[in-house]
Amino acid sequence: MHIIWNDTSDTRAYDEVCWANVFNLRRPKHRRPRGVTKPRCDEDILAAVERAIQLGLRIAVRSGGHSFEAWSIQDNAIMVNLCEYKQVKVDTARRTATATSSVTSIELNEILAQDNLFFPGGHCPDVGLGGFLLQGGMGWNCGNWGWACELVQGIDVITAEGKPVYCDITQNSDLFWAARGAGPAFPGIVTRFHLRVMPCPQSIYSSCYIFPHALYATAFRWAITLVDDLDTDTELTAKAYHQDLGPCFSIIITTFKHNFQDAMQALQPAHESRPAGTLSEWFCSPESMSSLYAALASINPEGHRYSTDNGFFHDDPNIDLVSNFEEAFLTLPHESSYAFWAPMRPWSRRNIAEMALSLQGDHYFAVYTIWEDEKDDQRCQEWLRRTMKRALKTSIGSYIGDSEFSHRDARYWRDQNTERLMEIRRKWDPQSRIAGGYPSTLALPNGRASVIEEPSRLDDEHM
Repeated sequence: MHIIWNDTSDTRAYDEVCWANVFNLRRPKHRRPRGVTKPRCDEDILAAVERAIQLGLRIAVRSGGHSFEAWSIQDNAIMVNLCEYKQVKVDTARRTATATSSVTSIELNEILAQDNLFFPGGHCPDVGLGGFLLQGGMGWNCGNWGWACELVQGIDVITAEGKPVYCDITQNSDLFWAARGAGPAFPGIVTRFHLRVMPCPQSIYSSCYIFPHALYATAFRWAITLVDDLDTDTELTAKAYHQDLGPCFSIIITTFKHNFQDAMQALQPAHESRPAGTLSEWFCSPESMSSLYAALASINPEGHRYSTDNGFFHDDPNIDLVSNFEEAFLTLPHESSYAFWAPMRPWSRRNIAEMALSLQGDHYFAVYTIWEDEKDDQRCQEWLRRTMKRALKTSIGSYIGDSEFSHRDARYWRDQNTERLMEIRRKWDPQSRIAGGYPSTLALPNGRASVIEEPSRLDDEHM
């Protein structure tokens, strides 16, 4: 295990490891880890934790590097970049797989596809499993199939005290509970996930209806009416973005089926009921996981600056989400930005497993503000804060995976789950050694606060 310290004369080597695979070009240059390392096995990670304990430093972890605020970049910490620690094992007969935390969604599914298996990982192909699953995992067809973390059967963890443990529903069950939704508040380092996987969809088809901004309300209200009649293998999304036709509002319906006839049956009702006036459309067009990943990669380009916010919402006849979201959908501050809505029913109406993930809203809305030039930072971020303050006024809380703690306080778990998570943190990481980047105080809706301990003052000297 080799650590590159921030006072090294080889600043280029330090920067390469420090910023390797950080997706967001808007980076927290005011924070600077004490040291950085790229482990290739559990023993390397254990050595890094032991070194941090010796020096009185914290530990920060990076798996895929997709967190918008680069949570892995923390002061007074050894940053453990897992990007070179990739292992996947598949048990075809049992339909299970184990994967290390830095394995990405596309990497896992390319391996699973060899055995006609599939895992509903992140829509963006290069999202690492570590952050994705710890945050809950809003993956493919989430509103129907559920959150990806619900398919986690066990985890291998290195604790804040440098002890390797296995966790599932019967062993170290409190850590297992936290691992499914705690996100950066998880008090340990997950090295490996044990997953239940699915049969690979044999036929993937999509329909898309692209409307001009003038038909936003008509198109969105139509999309909302489709939700209750969609079958369980069909995903619906509304998205505002720019394309060659100019600013537009599109409804995308993707179905994961075993044959063309089933796909046609799933997509036909929406096609027959669509409003007139589309700028462009397609119906029941063949797709593949490769084409879906390519489409998502194209709207989430590397080498750009990102800022985001989001919220969950209940169905309420007194709340007009179409009007509430209109400004955010139709006034995006840059041509690379986009906003999207996804229904969370029927999942939002189910009894869910005991886990940290606990907010159940019928609707999810998020804005990905994307731009290229640093000079646009203030304009784009001010637009996001101002616009989302209005859009989120009836939100019940936010998804931690699309959140930036520097923007605002938000609710990420139910009250009782927040309190239990803090108890688990106090038990497994009493010194707050694991540096996740979350706020020190998480506000609860009743006005109380659940406090995560601030780290103790740390020694600045190397041993």
